[in-house]
Amino acid sequence: MSSLSAALPLFPTTVAGSLPKPSWLAEPNKLWAPWRLQGDALADAKDDATLLALKEQEDAGIDIVGDGEQARQHFVHGFLEAVEGIDFDRRVEMGIRADRYKAMCPTVTGPLRLRSRVHAREARLARAHTRKQLKFTLPGPMTIVDTIADAHYGDRVKMAMAFAALLNEEARGLAADGVDVIQFDEPAFNVYMDDAAGWGIAALHRAIEGVSATTAVHICYGYGIPANIEWKATLGNEWRQYEKFFPALAASRIDQVSLECINSHVPMSVLNLLDGKDVLLGAIDVATDRIETPDEVAAVIAQATDYVPKERIVACTNCGMAPMRRDIAAKKLAALAQGAALARERFG
Repeated sequence: MSSLSAALPLFPTTVAGSLPKPSWLAEPNKLWAPWRLQGDALADAKDDATLLALKEQEDAGIDIVGDGEQARQHFVHGFLEAVEGIDFDRRVEMGIRADRYKAMCPTVTGPLRLRSRVHAREARLARAHTRKQLKFTLPGPMTIVDTIADAHYGDRVKMAMAFAALLNEEARGLAADGVDVIQFDEPAFNVYMDDAAGWGIAALHRAIEGVSATTAVHICYGYGIPANIEWKATLGNEWRQYEKFFPALAASRIDQVSLECINSHVPMSVLNLLDGKDVLLGAIDVATDRIETPDEVAAVIAQATDYVPKERIVACTNCGMAPMRRDIAAKKLAALAQGAALARERFG
């Protein structure tokens, strides 16, 4: 049975996660963008940007909206900032995603625990200001351990399970705040495929224990940044990473799977491997500024209906849109909603 609400239309729309930040909040068009403000002024600006992101999604016609990750500098480190046992002054240059690119990463130096709730402020603000279904994203355990140095646990699996326990604590809180869908972002699954099918999914199960909201996992080929675009160019004519762990995901307790489709070399037939799951179908390319047409979005949805029941398809973006120009992102969201509406007319 689908986890989607009966109140939603056929082929509802959502975003993978991040949206571009306003230039008055952070430096535009880049990841890890430095904040423009400090202290209380920054906190207030994050609130304003969260409300603006909600409004922009609603204006575009998006059905399941999110906070756009406006209060986070980065999708992983925005969570880590609230975790005790991490030394942000002890940064180590690491090759992440199997050395695809280098990053200066903080270090785990002791037992991990949350100092407090992480995202309660923005989740409660968003819930109070939209009547739409609300989605919230968290980094997945495997992706966290691939993005941080370890000077305490000495074992990636142990550290992943420790982070999963903290993610579970926050996810339960988000569900209590009224969040409808909680998504864990796991781009590392596409790099460490065998581990993803094993301890990666086990860690996700720990993260969702007792969570009353719908749960999702997002697995893509990364933001539209040069390092990811160059990596994709090495993957050949068919990208078959998903095949290696989708059967394990189909057998998992996760409700929804979000994946990259449009303009990728992912064979649409891999969707056959997700029997029983709702599929968040990437129908907007975040690696190009070109605006998709509604026809192009509808065509991706049409292809997916050969492999996934119509009532299980959610039209989505391939990945987060944080590094993108705001005006382009807004037009892409409108194209997503218009394309889903067109698909509804054709196949509903």
